[in-house]
Amino acid sequence: MAFQIILNLLIALVWMSLNTTWNPLNFVIGYIIGLLLIFAFKRFFPHDFYGHKLWAIFKLILLFFSELIKSSIVVLRHIVSPRLNINPGILTHHTDLTSDWELTLLSTLVTLTPGTVLIEVSREQHLVYIHAIDIQDENKMSEDIRNTFEKAIKEVTR
Repeated sequence: MAFQIILNLLIALVWMSLNTTWNPLNFVIGYIIGLLLIFAFKRFFPHDFYGHKLWAIFKLILLFFSELIKSSIVVLRHIVSPRLNINPGILTHHTDLTSDWELTLLSTLVTLTPGTVLIEVSREQHLVYIHAIDIQDENKMSEDIRNTFEKAIKEVTR
């Protein structure tokens, strides 16, 4: 995959030098042309096409921002409401993620989302402990984490 990225950057630089204009627009056009060429010749490369990983990273970023906006609105409602109607607690979540990179990414995404903080990771039992400002249903919250963040992280890293 690293070879494909370097080749794509090289194609973009060649495109820029052929156009004799070194600006970001020409680089982006050259990068897209390189991406299309690598996709067209993907059967000649030993690894999968790296555009799939780029797309998975883009989807993970979009997922994070959508979850960030949704949870910010929920926390803002709790702050503005005249009556404090929350059920704080610690959620024990079983995770399928195993590598340090995956667990670090999960802990960062959960902690950056308002209303939740990842407290501890138990690698032996594959458990993460998450403090949430409002837990209505532990199983539903655990499934939401599994179906959103964990699924997107697996697409990026595996």
